[in-house]
Amino acid sequence: MTSTHNSSAHPTVPNSSGGERPKLKAPANAADCHIHIYDPRFQPPVAKPSNATVDDYRLLQKRIGVTRVVIVQPRNYATDNSVTVDAIRRLGIDNARGVAVVRPTVTDVELKTLNDGGIRGIRFTVANPQTAVVSVDMIEPLAKRIAGLGWHVQLNMPAEQIVEHADMLRRLPTQIVFDHMGQLPLPAGLEHPAYGVIRSLVDKGRAWVKISGAYLNTKIGPPTYADATTIAQAYVKAAPDLRSARNVGAGGGDAQSHSRGESGSPLRFSEVGLIVFTGLFCSSSWIGFARKLTDNPAQHAPKSRSSRAGTRRQA
Repeated sequence: MTSTHNSSAHPTVPNSSGGERPKLKAPANAADCHIHIYDPRFQPPVAKPSNATVDDYRLLQKRIGVTRVVIVQPRNYATDNSVTVDAIRRLGIDNARGVAVVRPTVTDVELKTLNDGGIRGIRFTVANPQTAVVSVDMIEPLAKRIAGLGWHVQLNMPAEQIVEHADMLRRLPTQIVFDHMGQLPLPAGLEHPAYGVIRSLVDKGRAWVKISGAYLNTKIGPPTYADATTIAQAYVKAAPDLRSARNVGAGGGDAQSHSRGESGSPLRFSEVGLIVFTGLFCSSSWIGFARKLTDNPAQHAPKSRSSRAGTRRQA
């Protein structure tokens, strides 16, 4: 859903079609909870996307009206988190936090350095062992090591693996963040056992869910993504107490890494992570929607463990 202004009057913004502002204005201090940065200054070279630098994201950020951001380390750079830490520095540590990728060989000194650089969690992308940088067996030992830092474990994990490793997930001493709505496969959707695992963790204040990646798991597709929207709304309804940890976060800048649909055509703004702006939260109050974009990312990516009391103003 975009403005009625003539889009030709606005320059095209990278990773979206057109440049007009969305009709629905983002609340003050709104945070994009999931983006990737790819920068040719860092190794190894990444051919695609070629327009996902910090400068590119600033244009998208300006267009959609968010001021704070959580930058997630892309798998392409493996455990060299330099590109993510550099992006945090350039966007400003008052407005940006990051999620790193590490292996058990990481030292305590390295973890502290990452913490000082704005890292507040570690991500595990584990669907394909042939391409994965980390593995499921690393999750629990690394969670124990980062617990003292107040970091979270972020899971880019297929629904089947969530069910398979449910007992391990329940044992983790850290908060858990599920990427892309838990990747519940369709047509099962909310009937998949993984939804029950995720909901039980959310209901106990142990987990967060990123309302992002609607285009990754849909049979209906654009412009409504009605099947993915149904899943998203279920998570939103499950988190009525917005002051607790039982919350969700909305992410739109993931378009920085997935800016084209299966057809190869550019995705419109309303077709990417910030599909929430097209009515995803139509069953929630505006103030609830605003808090999901402001307070929630602040709580799962705080400034530091010792300053959590003031995290509502942090990215």
